[in-house]
Amino acid sequence: MKVLVIGGTGTIGRAVVTALQSRHDVIAAGHTGGDPRVEITSASSLRSLFRRVGALDAVVCSAGPARFGSLEQLRDEDFTFAVGHKLLGQVGVSRAALAVLRDGGSITLTSGILAGEPVAGSSAISMVNAGVEGYARAAALELPRNIRINVVSPPWVRETLVARGMEPDAGLPAASVARAYVDSVEGTATGRILDARRYD
Repeated sequence: MKVLVIGGTGTIGRAVVTALQSRHDVIAAGHTGGDPRVEITSASSLRSLFRRVGALDAVVCSAGPARFGSLEQLRDEDFTFAVGHKLLGQVGVSRAALAVLRDGGSITLTSGILAGEPVAGSSAISMVNAGVEGYARAAALELPRNIRINVVSPPWVRETLVARGMEPDAGLPAASVARAYVDSVEGTATGRILDARRYD
């Protein structure tokens, strides 16, 4: 299969690329790194990306930042940022991908454990994660040509915790998280939320 991983230069994305590239033709796209580069909040950037890469069998999106902070700390702009990037950015990826996905292809988006298990400070992130999951469940009912869509819900990632100087034992290795993406790409399910903790 020919697979495009958007966010393929990030912590999770790199692990997904590694997990898939021995069996598939994988293209890693990023925002500030990788080739090609893409801005998922820009419809024209997405169209340009998909024109460049051509026909695909699967699209994975592990991109889409959102900001963590208390309700007192978060500004209106932080909520707008989260909606624009992690939610609408991924919606845009899935819609633009339809122009190049082959029949029976797949789309895999990313939410996160905070959608269903929020913590103090996660209001913006929990909001958009839940939105991504609701969108995918509904989109699965309408996608044409037997195209599938799923969402991977990662927990805290060990490598990210280490980079932030936090306790790594609370996280799951990126390589384990990547198994959920592989299952989405290579499997047959659609409209599912794949809890990456089950792949450890």
